[in-house]
Amino acid sequence: MSIICVGSMDYDAIETPFGKTDRIVGGAAVYAAYAAANFLKPVNLVSIIGNDFEDKEVKLLESKGASFEGVEKVKDKKSFFWSGRYHMDMNTRDTLVTDLNVLADFNPQIPDSYQDSEFLLLGNLHPAVQISVIKQMKTRPRLIALDTMNYWISAAIEDLRLVLTMVDLLMVNDTEARELSGEYSLVKAARVIMQMGPKFLVIKKGEHGALLFHGNQVFFAPALPLEEVFDPTGAGDTFAGGFMGYIAKTKDISFNNMKTAIIVGSAMASFCVEKFGTERLKEINRREIDDRIRQFIDLVNFDISLI
Repeated sequence: MSIICVGSMDYDAIETPFGKTDRIVGGAAVYAAYAAANFLKPVNLVSIIGNDFEDKEVKLLESKGASFEGVEKVKDKKSFFWSGRYHMDMNTRDTLVTDLNVLADFNPQIPDSYQDSEFLLLGNLHPAVQISVIKQMKTRPRLIALDTMNYWISAAIEDLRLVLTMVDLLMVNDTEARELSGEYSLVKAARVIMQMGPKFLVIKKGEHGALLFHGNQVFFAPALPLEEVFDPTGAGDTFAGGFMGYIAKTKDISFNNMKTAIIVGSAMASFCVEKFGTERLKEINRREIDDRIRQFIDLVNFDISLI
């Protein structure tokens, strides 16, 4: 059993109220892979990197269970680079630099060895690229999950509407859900979005948790209250990787199992924000993950007597 993670692999320069780093490995596929690999192996990566992407980062990901057969390395160009500065509330940030570099020419190719993967996670990329990946799959995966962002909602809405008819699950934040649907109420927004194609919808609300929708069913998972949020970069991708990694491990795509997957994804995201970039994800072990999941269970577990 395996999962395909499609997305960027890059370097970031990040500044938060608690510190800064001028260069650290990042990208949607990297965050998702580190999270998913705690639950199953291999995690089949599909991405593009430049000549500056260090071998030590490749070897570390491979040691965790990532496959690089679907990762193209361009010898005469640099990797995608992003720089951002977070405000004190950590919910808003300013993008300072975006250098597409090799990502401008990204034309993902799915290797034959990946074709038996039953789960597909499409990271935040141009919807046309996401469509291309789906069309390359000789057998449709059991579950296709997609992430997008407000930029594509405004810049590539027709392609986005098409890819939404091809996927099972969409992951967006609350602002994106409202923009995509034209509805302020998240319940109404979910109804509109699911009519576009996805059977399942996850709306992420950052420090306020996440909502799972399917038909008329709704589930809410809180976020774990943390004393410090050091760096929120990649938390959404880590959530997606943990969510899909757990689903792929259990092979259960029911609404009830997705409730647990949301808790697992939230637990993984809570690790991500504790250090810069992927630093915390590189060091966690299964015992820590189980302890963190138990904290989530304790957070919402209570007895009540109705009067």
